Parts: sequence; C-alpha cells; structure tokens
Amino acid sequence: MQGILYGVGIGPGDPELLTLKAARIIREADVIAVPGTKKEETVAWQITVQAVPEIAKKECLEIHMPMTKEKTALKESHDAAAKQVAAVLKTEKNVAFLTLGDPSVYSTYLYVHKRILAMGYRAEMVSGIPSFCAAAARMNIGLVEKAEPLHVIPASYQIEDALKLPGTKVLMKAGKKMQEVKKQLLQMENTETLMIENCGMPGEKLYRGAEEIPETAGYYSLIIVKEKE
Repeated sequence: MQGILYGVGIGPGDPELLTLKAARIIREADVIAVPGTKKEETVAWQITVQAVPEIAKKECLEIHMPMTKEKTALKESHDAAAKQVAAVLKTEKNVAFLTLGDPSVYSTYLYVHKRILAMGYRAEMVSGIPSFCAAAARMNIGLVEKAEPLHVIPASYQIEDALKLPGTKVLMKAGKKMQEVKKQLLQMENTETLMIENCGMPGEKLYRGAEEIPETAGYYSLIIVKEKE
C-alpha cells in the first residue's frame, strides 16, 4: 500500500472560494504540502488555514520551489520536491499539496504531479476556481460570449503576437515585465483593459483602463483585455 498525492486547487485568494471537495480532501489528508520553506509564510497556507483551521495541527511538508526560469535549477528543485513527497507516500500517508487557483493552470504543482506518476505512485488533481474566473466575477464582467475565443497568456514571456489574437486575452504572471506589458496595452485600439492585484486577498486593487495600470505591480496581478462591442 502507498499513499496518494492530491494536488488541491485552493482558488485565487478568497478562502470562501475553496470548494467543498478541496476542504474535504485537505481535512482527510495525513500530510499537508506547501510550496515554501516556512508554511506560515506561504500564501497557499495563509488562505487555506482560514477555511480549514484543522490543518494547523497536521504534519506539514515544506517544499522549496524557487521562482526562476533557469532550466537546470528548476529541474533540480522539481526532482527534489518529488523525492520529498515520495518519501511520505512510501509510509502510506496521503498528501494534500496546496496550490493556488487550479492545479491544471500554470501551477508549480504540475511538475511534481508528473514526476510522482512517473515514479509509480498515485496522484490526483482537485480542481479549484481559476484566478481569471474569480477576477472576472470580482470586476462584474463576463469573459466571453457567443463565439468569442478566450486566450490565457503567460505575460512574463513575449506577448506581442498573442495580443493580436481575436477575443478576450487573460494575461497572467506579468510580474517584473509590467512596464513592458503596459506599453503594449496602451497601443491597442478598440479594447477594454482591466487589471486586478491580489484578487480576494488583503490589499486587493482594481484598475480599469490601461492608463491606470501601474508600471510596477505584485506577483498576483492579472489583466483582462476584452474587445469592445
């Protein structure tokens, strides 16, 4: 017998957006895993403990997941993370790995998930509310209607061609490139641009119009670009 790894999407930030299934899996898990070296300092823990306070008494696996694009460093950290989780699964304990938003959308958890499966263990994903859906609701707007396509774009990479796509564009993880992203958004015509920072969390800020977007913004910033009717 071996334990099961659950990648649990906890939503974008508001603890009330944690799903009933996510809460149940977290309560039933033997061990909680968080992406960070100190659980109390990880955003995923801070959100979840408000909705499921019982996790404060559970065993916690703190996993170092550095924010870098350097391929060798990433591979080494992901390999090490999978080994940490596998060591717990060997003891027949189930692990709930907390991940922001939904585990299938640009989540760090995915790299561990694939490795654990390749090692012969069971791993499952528990869907969470994606940040762009929560952001649209918070801004009181729809994302797409009728035949409009929806594009989810990692804005920390080259986005010039992506912004030319038809339909609604969701720009995620703009981070340090916010100044460059804003410059390109200001050049767009017949579009409505909205940005939310720290959706559902303390310090939440909403910006309407590319002109309002600050040139520096936090990591948890998301931009929605809609075509005007």
